[in-house]
Amino acid sequence: MTFDKIPTVDLNMYLHGSEADKKAFSQQLGDTFSGIGFAIVANHGVSAELISNAYNVFERFFALPDEIKNKYEIPGIAGQRGYTGKGKEHAKGRNTGDLKEFFHIGQEVIDGDPIKAEYPDNVPVAEIPELAEYGFDLYKGLEFAGTHLLRAIADYLDLPNNYFDDKIHNGNSILRPIHYFPIENPDEIPADAVRAAEHEDINLITLLIGASADGLQVKDADGKWVAAKPQPNEIVINVGDMLQRLTNNRLKSTTHRVVNPPRELMHLPRFSVPFFLHPKSNVSLTCLDSCISAESPKAYEDCTAGEYLTERLREIGLKK
Repeated sequence: MTFDKIPTVDLNMYLHGSEADKKAFSQQLGDTFSGIGFAIVANHGVSAELISNAYNVFERFFALPDEIKNKYEIPGIAGQRGYTGKGKEHAKGRNTGDLKEFFHIGQEVIDGDPIKAEYPDNVPVAEIPELAEYGFDLYKGLEFAGTHLLRAIADYLDLPNNYFDDKIHNGNSILRPIHYFPIENPDEIPADAVRAAEHEDINLITLLIGASADGLQVKDADGKWVAAKPQPNEIVINVGDMLQRLTNNRLKSTTHRVVNPPRELMHLPRFSVPFFLHPKSNVSLTCLDSCISAESPKAYEDCTAGEYLTERLREIGLKK
C-alpha cells in the first residue's frame, strides 16, 4: 500500500471504551497492520514522567567512557543482555555496521516459571544503579500496552481474545535503549554507513518510544520513504517478521530505516527506545490455518520462535 503518513490509533478506545469502541479500534489497527504494517499510538498508558526518567538514565549510561561501557558487554549471549558496542550490529544482507550502540534489558521472571532458566540475567550498571529500576518499569509498561495491542489483533483475526496471552507471558521480549552516537568527522566513516540500514524487525510487534530526533522512515509499496513522526506523548508500533509469518503475510512486516541527518548535524546524537515484544522460544510460528487459502497459499516453513530468532541473530551479526 502507498501512503503519505502513518495513521494514529487511540489505545484508550480499547482499554476503556465500549464494546463498539473496542471493535472499531481492533478494525482500525488490523487494517493498518494489513496495509502499512505501522501505526502511531496515542494514550498508550506509559506515563510521560517514567519515559523522561528512563531516557535520563539511558543517556547518562551512553555518556560513560567506552572503557566503562565495555565492562557491560557480556560474551557468549549474542548481545541479549547488557551493552553492545558501536557498529557491531548490521542489517540483514549487509556487512557495514550501523552507527549505533545499545543496551538490552530482558524479561524478569518473578512467578516461578521454569522458563527463567532460559534467560540470561539482566546486567546492573554500578555507575548508574537506577537504570535497572527505570528500565524494568518501562519494560513492564510497554509489555502491558503490547499485550492489549495483541488482544486487539487477535480480535481482528477472529482468534480468541487471549490467544497471544500465554505465548507472550514471560516471553523473550527485549527493551533496547539505543544511542546513535555523534560523528564529528563524517569523512572517517564508511561511505555506506547509516544509523540503521533498512530492515524488518524479528519479533511479533515493536513499540517505539518517540526518539529524540527525526530519522525513522517507513517504505511504502512503491519504494517511497515516509517519515514516522509521532507527537511527544505517542509511540510508534509495527509488525515484526514473527507476526507476518504467523499470519501468512496478512499482516505486513514493513521495511524501515533510520537515516543519517544532514552532514552539518552529524555531530549531534540521537536516542530512541524500542521494545521488541517476543513470545516464548517454544511458541510455534506455523501459519494460522485461517490465513491460508487458495489465493494465499502457505508461504513459510514451520518453525518455533526460538529457532527463528537464532537464525536472524546470526544474519545481523550478533550470534556466531
